[in-house]
Amino acid sequence: MKMRSTVTWNSILAGLSSKPGNLKDAQDLFDKIPEPDTFSHNVMLACYFRNADVDTAKAFFDQIPVKDVASWNTMLSGLSRNGKMNEAKEFFRIMPRKNVVTWNAMISGSIITGYMKCGNIKMAENIFREMADKNLVTWNAMIAGYVENGRGEDGLKLFKKMSGLGIRANPSGLSSVLLACSNLSMLKLGQQLHQLTYKSPTYHFDPTIGTSLISMYCKCGVLEDGIKLFNEMRRKDVVTWNAMISGYAQHGLSHEALNLFNEMREKGINPDWITFVGVLSACNHAGLVEHGLFYFEKMQKDYGIKVKPDHYTCVIDLLGRAGKFNEAMDMIKEMPFEPHLAIYGTLLGACRIHKNIEIAEYAAKNLFKLDPINPANYVQLANVYAASKKWENVSRVRKSMKEIRAVKTPGYSWIEIKGATHEFRSGDRVHKELGCIHEKLNELEGKMRLAGYVPNLESALHDVGEEQKEQLLLWHSEKLAIAFGLMRVDVGLPIRVFKNLRVCDDCHLAIKFMSAVEGREIIVRDTTRFHHFRDGKCSCGDYW
Repeated sequence: MKMRSTVTWNSILAGLSSKPGNLKDAQDLFDKIPEPDTFSHNVMLACYFRNADVDTAKAFFDQIPVKDVASWNTMLSGLSRNGKMNEAKEFFRIMPRKNVVTWNAMISGSIITGYMKCGNIKMAENIFREMADKNLVTWNAMIAGYVENGRGEDGLKLFKKMSGLGIRANPSGLSSVLLACSNLSMLKLGQQLHQLTYKSPTYHFDPTIGTSLISMYCKCGVLEDGIKLFNEMRRKDVVTWNAMISGYAQHGLSHEALNLFNEMREKGINPDWITFVGVLSACNHAGLVEHGLFYFEKMQKDYGIKVKPDHYTCVIDLLGRAGKFNEAMDMIKEMPFEPHLAIYGTLLGACRIHKNIEIAEYAAKNLFKLDPINPANYVQLANVYAASKKWENVSRVRKSMKEIRAVKTPGYSWIEIKGATHEFRSGDRVHKELGCIHEKLNELEGKMRLAGYVPNLESALHDVGEEQKEQLLLWHSEKLAIAFGLMRVDVGLPIRVFKNLRVCDDCHLAIKFMSAVEGREIIVRDTTRFHHFRDGKCSCGDYW
């Protein structure tokens, strides 16, 4: 039998180690190479960093018999990208060969990425600004850093500046820009980028761009375009399947998400831990408790995937929202690590639904320990008390907020119309067309009441009279945005509204009536999921 050459071994190793999650398989393969060369060692070194195993990477680097420029650059890049900036700086100081090409082409981008991952945006900006010769790597690093740090608008401005200089973005850079479009719900720009990338020769062969576009369409509320693109893609990797499964889950199409997971397995695509976050989220949005527990166990036993905090958060949210607090508490006690903020946050949110004050106080107590100045934790507890009409307790919580100077995050909603974004806050008094919007809302309310709508006053979490509560509810931000959409969006087109907080019970009820009396499809994305309102019904089945 013909022996494999080192080149052949290296080719197999490079393919296997190119994505996170294959570290053990890559290690096993590396150990089988009869005479690993410097390239073999460099590929393995990059694999350790890609899987965030920094300590092993450092020890492995010391053992490389013959190091070349790529070895040193991989080490510096890996330290920077894993946030080890002090070590990266020291490593750069002792590097044997540092030339201008090495600095500009590889090192600057890695260091910018490292600072961005540490949240030190100012330092990254300084390095970028002082660079004499910026290249595609450094532009991409800055754009991606802005987007990952929640500054998508800055990322888009930089992308436009880069494009104006005649620098064409590569798949990695375009993915960052599309992520910004997703986060900012900028559908029109996302569609323009789709048209731009479609002309690229790599569009049909590199799944990176297609996957980012699927995610963008799903997060911007155009699920049908995401599905169409998914079906048209010639090449799909596990990330592509994950994006579509998560897209179905976000839109409440849980059974479609689970069916797609089964199809993925039939095609021989191995799921990763992110796949199961999507699967468990799908179960959560539909209240499929037994299915969720089944997949949670299957993930560990059948696929050997180590449970991460995100998986526990999904399952505890699933149990809590279904009112199974004993099971949720048992799972928290059995977790192999200390519960984090999201665990207690989801538990507290479930307590509001079921008015479980005892568990709410337990969850809030732990949240206050972990994050004592986060106003959202106090607001959630106050909402639980308000739902049970315990106004003295509400006052006590608000007093505590004042003492620590915690300010409640204001609720706001936004809608994109003809490429322009319009933002509304609850009780808005700023928008230039507010008078017309209030007239439209009053007209809508009259139609809705004739159709049987009665405001759900429990959603007005203030100890005031009924008439004042009704007025406060009428001016919630999503209602203002929808009224404006009804005035400005062409008949026949859906109205897409996005909100930074969970849609309250009254707004959910009111929007069902709006969709019926206006004969319009209204799509609302809150922090939990997408709601598709048609003919007086919501896709969530009133479970959210």
